[in-house]
Amino acid sequence: MTDPGARDVAEFRRAFAAVQSELGRVIVGQEELLELVTIALLAGGHVLLEGVPGVGKTLLVRTLAQALDLRFSRIQFTPDLMPADILGTNLVVQDDSGRRRFEFHPGPIFSQIVLADEINRATPKTQSALLEAMQEHAVTIAGESRRLDEPFFVLATQNPIEMEGTYPLPEAQLDRFLFKLRVPFPGLADLQAIIDRTTGPDEPAAHQVADGPVVVRMQALARQVPVATHVREYAARLVLATHPESPGAVQAARRFVRYGASPRGMQALILAGKVRALSRGRLNVAVDDLRSLAFPALRHRLILNFEGEAEGTDTDAVIHDAVREVEAGEIPAPEV
Repeated sequence: MTDPGARDVAEFRRAFAAVQSELGRVIVGQEELLELVTIALLAGGHVLLEGVPGVGKTLLVRTLAQALDLRFSRIQFTPDLMPADILGTNLVVQDDSGRRRFEFHPGPIFSQIVLADEINRATPKTQSALLEAMQEHAVTIAGESRRLDEPFFVLATQNPIEMEGTYPLPEAQLDRFLFKLRVPFPGLADLQAIIDRTTGPDEPAAHQVADGPVVVRMQALARQVPVATHVREYAARLVLATHPESPGAVQAARRFVRYGASPRGMQALILAGKVRALSRGRLNVAVDDLRSLAFPALRHRLILNFEGEAEGTDTDAVIHDAVREVEAGEIPAPEV
């Protein structure tokens, strides 16, 4: 497979900017959040959004589906939600001649953009129903595997405030999200803009600027972007710096971290870095791409130890130290 040409890069950049423009017509502020969600989609990953109620998480997902003309479904996770409520089930139906047969009725997972709202309110059994779909883009029901239409993108939300009666996502499921993004509360100017946009006679709506086949082509194009040796080494050093048992671990990781980022974290850095490079018109991934993506790609992959939990340590602080020391050359090269 050949590397993308200048025309391909220009088309990718135009489509990326068009999607960002349409999202910005509806969503007030949050430019970095909008960019990272689009990067995750084009990198073929999924996103976990964390934010208080009312900051536009659901609106963001619905607007993205409108701009890309993709089928959208919303699943409200509750303690009584069952896996069949997500995946679908076989029902017994009777035809005109009186013969009975099983007929599959698909669940809301059979969409292209799926909003898993308040995912931490469902039981682990129901949460795990998303695992195969997110990883394999397929679900198995009654022994039969069914493929999901491409592109397939899951965006899950969780409320960081109301934690009573919730089921924290297990590490295996957290690791399947490409990014964990924190939705900040709007500032004064943004709050006033929200009033203007949402309380007038006309509500803004996104126009279609791309479709499913275009997204699939953009995903394939991103994977063709070459990565230089020093950039790959930077990603490896960054991940190793979060492992407390590694010779290159930063001091914060040795003190506060139980388990460091997984290899999926390194894959997330590289894949998202390729998309970010193309969105800026470049045919190569730069260290700056990985630096800017380190926090959303790694923050949910670090597991703190007891001391880290007791001290209220934020994983972002560990990642900050890792980035600083790797760039300062204080982390030894990984073994080959």
